[in-house]
Amino acid sequence: MISMVRQFVAAINAGDVAGIAACMTEGHRFIDATGDVHSGRETMRSGWEQYLALFPDYRIEIEEVIASETTVAAFGWATGSFHGGKDPVWRIPAAFKATIHCGLIDEWRVYSDIEPMMRSAGIRRFGDA
Repeated sequence: MISMVRQFVAAINAGDVAGIAACMTEGHRFIDATGDVHSGRETMRSGWEQYLALFPDYRIEIEEVIASETTVAAFGWATGSFHGGKDPVWRIPAAFKATIHCGLIDEWRVYSDIEPMMRSAGIRRFGDA
């Protein structure tokens, strides 16, 4: 299980959308940091293509992993910049929860404060001026 999560993160860090998709079940669910749910491997393949086009230097740094029978929790950092600027403009603490089914990631959930990422893309939320 932990090796599958590490493989998934390595594919994300490499910007390898085919590799990312290969780690997912067909009915894969992605729950983003806002709580929105995105379902289906093909939906997520497209979603990762779009996300990595906006943040091509997006990386996940895992510092600690905890696993049970079907669940892996990973803790660390997410870094990146909008359109891949020279240096990452944001580095945020992040946690990830993976549910494994038949050796693949059935659900990937992200917990992080996305405001630094949003600001790097010029997006203001919650009435910011």
